[in-house]
Amino acid sequence: MALVLAAPSLSPALAADPELTVFDWAGFEEPVIYQKYIDKHGQGPTFAFYGDDDEAYQKIASGFRADVAHPCSQMVSKYRDAGLIEPWDESRIPAVADIDPRFLDSEVFRDDQGLWYIPADFGSTAVAYNTETVPEEDVSTLQIFVNPAYQGRTSLPDSADDVWALGYLATGVTDWTDVSDEQFQAAADWLRKAHQNVAVYWADPAEEAQLMASGAVDVAWSWNDVLPLLEAEGYPIGFQRTATEGSSTFFCGFVNLKNGPGSEDKAYDFINAWLDPGSAIGLLDTIGYGLTNTKGLETVANDPRVVHGLAEIDAPVLAQVPNDPEQRERQLIEFEKIKAGY
Repeated sequence: MALVLAAPSLSPALAADPELTVFDWAGFEEPVIYQKYIDKHGQGPTFAFYGDDDEAYQKIASGFRADVAHPCSQMVSKYRDAGLIEPWDESRIPAVADIDPRFLDSEVFRDDQGLWYIPADFGSTAVAYNTETVPEEDVSTLQIFVNPAYQGRTSLPDSADDVWALGYLATGVTDWTDVSDEQFQAAADWLRKAHQNVAVYWADPAEEAQLMASGAVDVAWSWNDVLPLLEAEGYPIGFQRTATEGSSTFFCGFVNLKNGPGSEDKAYDFINAWLDPGSAIGLLDTIGYGLTNTKGLETVANDPRVVHGLAEIDAPVLAQVPNDPEQRERQLIEFEKIKAGY
């Protein structure tokens, strides 16, 4: 979920601390997010980048070595099941006590074996649209994505998780941890209809922003980080989170990779810097996301980007929390078929 054009996978962002390698989404290498690490060590960690969660998992599973990685919540069980991660020492990360409890409410993240996952940032997925060409009434429902009037004018993320969140919401499902075969099929059928309107599946927010700014598309199922990108260009961007069927939320965080090549102490320094309340404004400015540390989020609570893109809403919400790994694999396979026109 990068705010800038995705960097080539696995290439370091810059010459940096060789004793800590962070495997991350492009854009999160911005120093303002982990400034206290730089203050302590004189430079930032070495970064390697990936384009989506499944790509990152496959590379780690295939032997790529890093110290920490930044998956979104629904991927954590996959890392655990494969034996790729180990618990964090919670006593070395004081700010864990300040993480909003809703982000740790899963035995996948924390159990009697320890703390497996540190939720760090969160965002929302909703309808981004051109306010000059798309009437408000049209974005009052997610059915805009199957509306024939918008054929060739929509864009969806090339992300199975986000696309299935849309499909489930559009067909009346707000909890993807308990989906029947009938509900899965209804969402798949709806997504096939939506596919008929798609001009392109966007790979990252920079690509999505370019598609909208150029007029190639007018409506997109979008992460909220596209808002500052388009607002900075003077684009007439709207972000509809309260459609009749609702919108989605997601959160991401850090796992401690087994047998990391670098310094374990520096891995903890990096996490502590990330969770520092002072990081909240840097994260919001560079990525547009909220910090899971409640003390940090309080410092930016009145910022319009938080109010419009991250605050609680009076509408249905599908939270992208951990779901059954087999169900997620089924969704991945079906999404590839849908994109291929089958």
